[in-house]
Amino acid sequence: MDHRLAPEHAQLRRTVEEFARDEVAPVIGDFYERDAFPYEIVAKMGRMGLFGLPFPEEYGGMGGDYFALCLALEELARVDSSVAITLEAGVSLGAMPIHRFGSEEQKKTWLPRLCSGEALGAFGLTEPGGGSDASATRTTADLVDGAWVVNGTKSFITNSGTDITALATVTAVTGRRPDGRPEISAILVPSDTPGFTVGQKYSKVGWNASDTNELVFTDCRVPEANLVGRRGAGYSQFLRILDEGRIAIAALAVGLAQGCVDESLRYAAEREAFGRTIGGYQAIQFKIADMAARAHTARLAYYDAASRMLADEPFKRQAAIAKLVASNAAMDNARDATQIFGGYGFMNDYPVGRFYRDAKILEIGEGTSEVQRMLIARDLGLPA
Repeated sequence: MDHRLAPEHAQLRRTVEEFARDEVAPVIGDFYERDAFPYEIVAKMGRMGLFGLPFPEEYGGMGGDYFALCLALEELARVDSSVAITLEAGVSLGAMPIHRFGSEEQKKTWLPRLCSGEALGAFGLTEPGGGSDASATRTTADLVDGAWVVNGTKSFITNSGTDITALATVTAVTGRRPDGRPEISAILVPSDTPGFTVGQKYSKVGWNASDTNELVFTDCRVPEANLVGRRGAGYSQFLRILDEGRIAIAALAVGLAQGCVDESLRYAAEREAFGRTIGGYQAIQFKIADMAARAHTARLAYYDAASRMLADEPFKRQAAIAKLVASNAAMDNARDATQIFGGYGFMNDYPVGRFYRDAKILEIGEGTSEVQRMLIARDLGLPA
């Protein structure tokens, strides 16, 4: 085993690190305060090829792998999680279902725009009454005269209401199985389809510079060919997408955890109290040491899950472990960094104030920490 990154991965990491430091860090606070989507930053990310990292060149991608995406997410989240989640959702939730399960025509039509960052895709899974119980889907799609007629509501959907949102892939009940269970399929709905309505933007605790909305579908008609994958396979498809996405969210969480270490080290070397810099006090040293240990351990966890995924080995348990450990590390480090900064840590002018607000969702989104523990337990052979 070799702990060192391959040269191409190391170069990518450095490139994104420089971009985050030089292009994102100086301006993102203003977007955050205004609850504004950073279109210019996203466009630059698109020109860098970040949205196309794990996709084949024939569809406009960079020909890289999922681990490359994770490295980019970590470096972005060291500075800001809003831009990181925009990339994560755009790739792993917006474009990846089409790449994994879409028809050749769907790939040729949509992937080039999504890979360039010219357009964003959304993934319509969660519903107001569903939450973690995605099998309780109430949105329906009825096949009528060669078209799917979609009706229902999706909630907490990232990248769903921007000026460049082009589509949402929606899970919907398309029938009933012989045993009475719902048949869930995935339907691609372009954003300009009549009956596709974007609800009011949520007022969120964190991720203020990212886009999150409710989506409403009212007699929304799309061609039968907009079925993504096999009919009735939507449930298994989104489980695969979420397994992969948990590795990406873990990488993002590691970035936030590492950003807390970075900011705390800087501040500890500058802030003076009782005649010396606070970095000279053992209480602060031990707190930062614990923060570094958490970030390092979480990083190893997502590296391991990603390597298993790329080797086409089972990775469900490792992805859940990575997401659980990394989101815990992000939350713990954000709390400790805020404590180190004292009153300044409570101010949004400082990155750690935003880190603290952004960390909590990492224990909820793409599967709560409780869901991760459930997945780990089941994979260990414990009763369902």
